[in-house]
Amino acid sequence: MKRKQATIAVRGGLNSDEQYGCVVPPIHLSSTYNFIDFNQPRAHDYSRRGNPTRDVVQSALAELEGGSSAVLTSSGMSAIHLVCTALLASGDLLIAPHDCYGGSYRLFDSQARRGAYRVLFVDQGDEQALAAALAQKPKLVLIESPSNPLLRVVDIAKVCQAAHQAGALAVVDNTFLSPILQQPIALGADIVLHSCTKYLNGHSDVVAGVVICKDEALGVDLAWWANNIGVTGAAFDSYLLLRGLRTLGPRMKQQQQNAQAVIAYLQQQSQVKTLYHPSLPENLGHEIARKQQSGFGAMLSFEFDGDEQAMRQFLAALELFTLAESLGGVESLISHAATMTHAGMAAEARKAAGISDRLLRISVGIEDSEDLIADLEQAFQASAKR
Repeated sequence: MKRKQATIAVRGGLNSDEQYGCVVPPIHLSSTYNFIDFNQPRAHDYSRRGNPTRDVVQSALAELEGGSSAVLTSSGMSAIHLVCTALLASGDLLIAPHDCYGGSYRLFDSQARRGAYRVLFVDQGDEQALAAALAQKPKLVLIESPSNPLLRVVDIAKVCQAAHQAGALAVVDNTFLSPILQQPIALGADIVLHSCTKYLNGHSDVVAGVVICKDEALGVDLAWWANNIGVTGAAFDSYLLLRGLRTLGPRMKQQQQNAQAVIAYLQQQSQVKTLYHPSLPENLGHEIARKQQSGFGAMLSFEFDGDEQAMRQFLAALELFTLAESLGGVESLISHAATMTHAGMAAEARKAAGISDRLLRISVGIEDSEDLIADLEQAFQASAKR
């Protein structure tokens, strides 16, 4: 029986313990495992290479995304680094979005400067620019849809097809939506990435990442490299991630409902200059989002209409929206892209991507939406009074 994503998330690993019959799988904290005899290792020999607790969550994540296998890593950035290390050599070309997450941009730019590989940042919504980049025969094409922080959407199936025609593998960062709302492998992706720190865990108490492969052989290769460079996830983080994963479905449902209420409020707010969210018809890629997503997500951004001092006052007055990086937790967060998540990008690169110094990004949590709106209202009023 084919199961829905919410059911897969809840059921991952349940009743898998054969020793004691634990409904919830136990945490295996051992770093090493005894051999049966000389040159006869068990299924696991050392936890950097394999761990029973990590096995369970990897299996659940692979099933959620419709992949053949998954490799849990120590962070979202180590997941991206793993893919690039395993699949790119000096001289190989990576095509990445010009408006991608600032940490990804920093990694690609710094590695390219060291000669590890080449990188070309492209507006993937511009068909001509993308075609020109693909003509250079890249090895990998990274897709981030919706983008961070401007929530731009590109046609994943179309970009994946174009990447394959150019001889490249297509890699999709699905962090903003989770497999509940978007299935990149079904749209043609070869690899799906997540920062598990975000929606998959959902409680801001784990730092982890995952690489999910469509092809089994590619998954084996990436697992070898993960062990080789030492970026695999820990047992306790695996346990917490699996625990958070069980509520992914209802969390995403509530966060989306809250986001729509917040958006409706912000549309009426005079201190909001421009609002970014895939549900808005004016948002770049709205119609594509309707086609390839099963929901619009709970991330949004807006341009604050005021000077820096007014924006500082607004942020200081907030009580329920915490000024912090990260996203996807049950608590609502707000961040200033230019000085936080995208501080690693040069000012010129941020400008080219459309990331202004007044852009604020919100991750809507599961608090009561009326309380969230009241908090925003009092903060806007405090800013206006300064």
